[in-house]
Amino acid sequence: MKLTDSSLPVLVAGAGLSGTGAARLLLSQGYRVILFDEKPSLDEAKIRCDCGCTDDRLTIVCGALPETVIRRVRYCVISPGIPLDKPFVQTLESAGVAVVSEIELACCFARGKLAAITGTNGKTTTTSLLGHILREAFPSVFVVGNIGCAFTGEAPKTTPGSVTVAELSSFQLETLHDFSPSVTAILNITPDHLNRHKTMERYADAKKNICAGQGPEGFCVLNREDPLLSDVPERTRAKVLWFSSRREQEEGAFLRGEQLVVRLKGRESVLCTADELHIVGRHNLENAMAAVLMAYCLDVPEEKIRQGLLSFRAVEHRIEYVLSSGGVTYYNDSKGTNPDAAVQAVLAMKGPILLIAGGYDKKADFTGWLLALRGRVKKLLLLGDTADQIEAGALRLQAAPVQRVASLEEAVREAVRQAGPGDCVLLSPACASWDMFTCYEERGRLFKEYVRKETCCRA
Repeated sequence: MKLTDSSLPVLVAGAGLSGTGAARLLLSQGYRVILFDEKPSLDEAKIRCDCGCTDDRLTIVCGALPETVIRRVRYCVISPGIPLDKPFVQTLESAGVAVVSEIELACCFARGKLAAITGTNGKTTTTSLLGHILREAFPSVFVVGNIGCAFTGEAPKTTPGSVTVAELSSFQLETLHDFSPSVTAILNITPDHLNRHKTMERYADAKKNICAGQGPEGFCVLNREDPLLSDVPERTRAKVLWFSSRREQEEGAFLRGEQLVVRLKGRESVLCTADELHIVGRHNLENAMAAVLMAYCLDVPEEKIRQGLLSFRAVEHRIEYVLSSGGVTYYNDSKGTNPDAAVQAVLAMKGPILLIAGGYDKKADFTGWLLALRGRVKKLLLLGDTADQIEAGALRLQAAPVQRVASLEEAVREAVRQAGPGDCVLLSPACASWDMFTCYEERGRLFKEYVRKETCCRA
């Protein structure tokens, strides 16, 4: 994306955080903006405040998108929450308007190197870990994207010596056209967001779009054990490096027993062992290998990489240790919003599990997840929109004894009451949070609050 003509306004679709962030960046760089939202009415004063503009450089349009606006613009920066099959989006594309991601907009004004990470699961941990490692080696590091910090807000602060790490969702990747990071990574692809993408092929294609624009000077890090990634080397000109938790790689990263090994340019190094890390589960070893390879691609010295690995702590809401009480250990995995992520959390536990699950229905298939509960979960406490579906599947597959609860607080109360020494109480819903909570962060924070209250009462 090259914004060459600042005399033409840029259309920004969506008046939420992403949209106002994009508008603010454009306005700060001298562009005029038309901010559009399909809501019939908007708080214009608040939006102007959020965009930092009170004059006519910002035009706000709500409801329907007029033909007069479509004729005036060449670019539309679309917020990731807007599906591309919306009629107004299709009208824009038919009129020859380029519909682009906020990420691509940010890249127009960002300087320095960029590392971009996607995958169904593990994005936040890998992004956070890579950012942590890079801070050992670079004075200016930005961690942005789906992790909660808009790239559009940080782009003007970057310098030629900066390194930016971006966590990117499939929604953000759908509309990339001219995107060439220094290094990319695709951690895995498993079913998710099919209510938005409709098919696995379209979802996978969105993920693989992350490396399509890279040239031969770039690097692309991939998971050797994910069969859906086997065609990615044919889709990118970047040099591909593989990581694997199951077999040695000629060049890349792999596990040898409990050792994390890197083999690059004919040289082999053992960076650490699994028990030296403060993140649990084989999937987190895969995340660590991806971050390590990306750090090597960014010329971070090996000793700095090792230091970062050993000092990193798990991110909040992803198999996050909460506390131990009465011999019972409590973990918050509210970020386990799909079945595959929730399987990894279950496999990471070291004792019998009382599992709290259920939530917003993203049209996921729970079969594989339920089969993974057999012999590991002593009680499945279900809540939310998917409770009926999951309970029926659990009974059919004899996955685990089920108990229905009306709220997260009741689920925690019952788990604390029923757990015994050596047990693990795990919140890992396998579903999004939007049926009962504003976001998975709220769900996780409340879980920790309820755990502290209930365990304190029973101490």
